[in-house]
Amino acid sequence: MSPWSHPTTIPPGPMTRDLAPRPGVTLVEGGADVAVYAGHADAVELCLFDAGDKVGTSERRIPLLERAHGWWFAFVPGITAGQRYNVRVHGAWSPDQGLRHNPAKLLLDPYAKAIEGKVRWGAEVYGHVVDARWRGDGELISDLDSRGHMPRGVVVDDRFDWEGDVAPNRSRSESVIYEAHVRNQTALHPGVPPELRGTYAGLAHPASVSHLKRLGVTAVELLPVHAFTHEPHLVRRGLTNHWGYNTLGFFAPHGAYAAAKDPQGAVDELKGMVKLLHREGIEVILDVVYNHTAEQDRTGAMLSWRGLDQRAYYRLDERGRDIDVTGCGNTLDLRHPVVCRMVLDSLRYWVQEYHVDGFRFDLAVALGRGRGDDFDPDHPFLVALRTDPVLSAVKLIAEPWDVGMHGWRTGQFPPPFMEWNDRYRDAVRRFWVGDVRSQRHHRPGHGLQDLATRLAGSRDLFGHRDRGPTASINFVAAHDGFTTADLVTYDTKHNEANGEDNRDGSDNNGSWNHGTEGPSDDPQVLAARTLAIRNLMGTLLLSTGVPMINAGDELGRSQGGNNNPYCQDNGTSWVNWDLEPWQQDLLDTTSHLIRVRQALPVLRQRVWALGRQVHDDGTRDMEWYAADGTPMGDRWTQGSRLVQLYVAGAWMGWDSALLVVNGGVEDVEVTLPEAPGVTTYRLLWDSTWSRPRDGGDPVVPRPVTVGATSLRVYAASDVS
Repeated sequence: MSPWSHPTTIPPGPMTRDLAPRPGVTLVEGGADVAVYAGHADAVELCLFDAGDKVGTSERRIPLLERAHGWWFAFVPGITAGQRYNVRVHGAWSPDQGLRHNPAKLLLDPYAKAIEGKVRWGAEVYGHVVDARWRGDGELISDLDSRGHMPRGVVVDDRFDWEGDVAPNRSRSESVIYEAHVRNQTALHPGVPPELRGTYAGLAHPASVSHLKRLGVTAVELLPVHAFTHEPHLVRRGLTNHWGYNTLGFFAPHGAYAAAKDPQGAVDELKGMVKLLHREGIEVILDVVYNHTAEQDRTGAMLSWRGLDQRAYYRLDERGRDIDVTGCGNTLDLRHPVVCRMVLDSLRYWVQEYHVDGFRFDLAVALGRGRGDDFDPDHPFLVALRTDPVLSAVKLIAEPWDVGMHGWRTGQFPPPFMEWNDRYRDAVRRFWVGDVRSQRHHRPGHGLQDLATRLAGSRDLFGHRDRGPTASINFVAAHDGFTTADLVTYDTKHNEANGEDNRDGSDNNGSWNHGTEGPSDDPQVLAARTLAIRNLMGTLLLSTGVPMINAGDELGRSQGGNNNPYCQDNGTSWVNWDLEPWQQDLLDTTSHLIRVRQALPVLRQRVWALGRQVHDDGTRDMEWYAADGTPMGDRWTQGSRLVQLYVAGAWMGWDSALLVVNGGVEDVEVTLPEAPGVTTYRLLWDSTWSRPRDGGDPVVPRPVTVGATSLRVYAASDVS
């Protein structure tokens, strides 16, 4: 029984329904149906508050007297949109058995559609210092009420005028994803009104959208917009969890990203952002964090799930301690049907009510760990995603790792999942940065084979289960790590501002400062760096697979060498739109490369090119040539740093394409191959160009000089 004396435990009332209504608070005629899961509780109360009451003096408690299968529920008359609420749970306190019920702590409804207010970190929430007492099991707890320190759930009206919104439904093969942060993207944008900068409305403002359109991306992948809070250790240092990977509510938008000041306004503003981006043909993909919550480990806060039913919501060991494969203190247990349902309900809610077009699953391996804690590609949750009529129709992207044992699983997710391809990132960085550095210091670089595999779609990783090359999300940089510009500007990370003595963030960046650490005025250093950026961006946008651009990389954005600015809500993270000439050139180059990609469908196929003969004239769907214009044959392992990739398109009614890759530090004379049926090559882009230009008249297959450490793309004219 509960160790707390106030209020007394309330026995369940008479059953009027066999099953609980929909989870959360659902508006119905005359009031609302309320349902909360607390499978080991003795009683659950709904707590109602007046709007504007931050200290909780208006609290009215209503017992949920009906119970079925661990769900506590009731019809509560008089509830309307705008009602603020929390819950309290009575029951046993037995941490070794995974039970942590404490009615002194207000809890958020996991299904709250909006959240108002902030967590005020302190003894009243944690229960560890002020007026605390030791229990026999060694746990320090507090009877102090947390109602003045907890945010409230808010009932919202889901109705919205979508004005005939139609999803862009962009194919995977035509997709170019832009990973962005709502606040970073427009916090400094001069074309966005000051009151809208850093908000959902700001992201959808014409000045913001015009950049996305000019660039040519087809989707924005937004860092978490689910409601989140900040870890106490950051608050103590005057910092915030700027990235948002610390979820407080899986159904509620993060209110601080809204220009609107009320919870309903935030809901409508985010929907309006999606509607306006859809109108411009741009999809919206959400980065979602269902692997852990903001409650840290069991010594942390009780904000929602831990106080409702820790044994159901979290992975625990036999002593009630968290099994942490996320590095964040806890791991949600999607083996439990209630937890699995919550995540599926959340995903469907964002598709059906917010019209989002897909999801990127943070630390997705944690979501697929089965009964034995090993990753199972046929985990019930993953099967449910693949078979759900709503969710199977949107884009599903896995971050295919977590920090647990055997956590790296790139290439092992089932279709139709796409995956962040870290092997692609590492190979491209190594070829254009690390290997070039080695050669400049008279050391050999790596061979061509790994880069060639990545250019062709990473069939070694995704060539099974009929997945195809569009399963690979190719990227060179992402929010986590160096930006592309910093990758060629710094040898080491510079994370001192994070307050962790530069211990945080990866030490394995594959970076090179080109002779000077940080900013430089040396023209040779700057020229080498911008060439390297163009090589990285060119490879990314001309490879088979789905490219993802880290927001601001098209502008040469720097974070000052900070490769983990998760807590930097300032100029370190914000995109600076005051561009120098070289940055404008890079933007034009990136836009040009995306247009080249769209003009050459052979570079973005959904099926594998395998070197098969596809025409009676001897044409193969893909062929690799050496510098002398003849097939590579057995020369892959002979130390060459130059290769030509020819992808045939005439047999499908498309232009063919030729990529010429020179990873060496000397100019090379290259003979363009006499591929079957090819009469001329037209140069579309050369990474030695500081900005796009006309490549001149088409040329017949002949020798050309290819610059050191450079990349070219040609369109080939074929005779059918």
